[in-house]
Amino acid sequence: MSPSDAPSRRAPVRGKRRARRRRRHSVGLGVLVTLLALALVAGLGTAYVYRDLNANLTLVDIDQQIVGPRPTKAPATGPQEPLNILVMGSDTRDGVGNAVDKQVGGGQRSDTTILLHVSGDRKRAYGISIPRDSMVDRPACKSLAGQVVPPATYQMWNAAFGIGGPACTVAQFESLTGIRVDHFVVVDFRGFRGMVDAIGGVQVCIPQVIDDRRRGIYFDPGTQVLKGEQALDYVRERHAVGDGSDVGRMKRQQAFIASMVRSVVSAGTLARPDRLLGFLQAATKSLTLDRGLGDLLKIADLGSTVAGIGLGEVKFTTIPNTVDPQNPNHLVWTPAADGVWQRVKDDEPLTASATKDAISAADVPDGSSATKRAKRTTAQTQALKSAGLCT
Repeated sequence: MSPSDAPSRRAPVRGKRRARRRRRHSVGLGVLVTLLALALVAGLGTAYVYRDLNANLTLVDIDQQIVGPRPTKAPATGPQEPLNILVMGSDTRDGVGNAVDKQVGGGQRSDTTILLHVSGDRKRAYGISIPRDSMVDRPACKSLAGQVVPPATYQMWNAAFGIGGPACTVAQFESLTGIRVDHFVVVDFRGFRGMVDAIGGVQVCIPQVIDDRRRGIYFDPGTQVLKGEQALDYVRERHAVGDGSDVGRMKRQQAFIASMVRSVVSAGTLARPDRLLGFLQAATKSLTLDRGLGDLLKIADLGSTVAGIGLGEVKFTTIPNTVDPQNPNHLVWTPAADGVWQRVKDDEPLTASATKDAISAADVPDGSSATKRAKRTTAQTQALKSAGLCT
């Protein structure tokens, strides 16, 4: 077993290994484009737009929930401070527009966690996904009711969100990585669907028929524009597309959001104030933020600081992991994860090995660009095919 494949000491390791799995998530890219769009709207300078969008934001103060000291942020060495934003996708079924699969209740869950790191020189941004079923040690934190929940070992990553929402997830992340979280963002189903509809839908390329009759989902092959429920069905479907894996579903989600980014920054949206404002109405209504970021002008300022980063320098990868020897349905981080977090902490570019299979916001796999296809490695092309994407 190579060092990069050896299980981390964060979880006990015994038994047989199965093939390594990787997961990718895309909500971080959606948050990034929302920040950029907010920066554009703030430039309109109208008091109505400011008040209306600002009133949509849900703000949470997590300081009282975190137990014990938090990491100290390293002094900035670049022209600006690097930013670490922890992004969580909530699959709560509560609230208007969130009853996906006709399910309601069940509490809050987070199947997506991404650290979005923006470098101090504002030349690159990384989204590092943390699989929900990573087994980790959880620190003490306070529940939403204010009760202290004691620390526990060998816990699934997303259990922290169920216990105490974003506060406990932030505390868990900081405890495991030593990285100070500057801000956090939580996004729900309603916001995703509303953002897609506001920009008139998102173009995708489907190479083969998707026919999942049991769930009432069907898509013809070819290039098409998806809206609303169709879009939500597409990014959540797994069983009748590609190789049927969750890995493939995450790859499709990234491709979809990359196409969504292209739509938002296109003239078709920027030249249509109604579309741009509709997109931001949906986005702001679905965002839960920390109070330090909970103001439209602050968000717009953050968006303007990353506006100069080219889409080719916005890359998404997954923290190095391997199958948990104790349970083939779980994962553990490998020792290579420590090196990734250290580079983030030091605001250094990630290594080539850490980003070898990263997806770029500039590379939308829509099957139309021979130039893009020529630049992809065999492994990247195969991953797209396995995910049920056009190459």
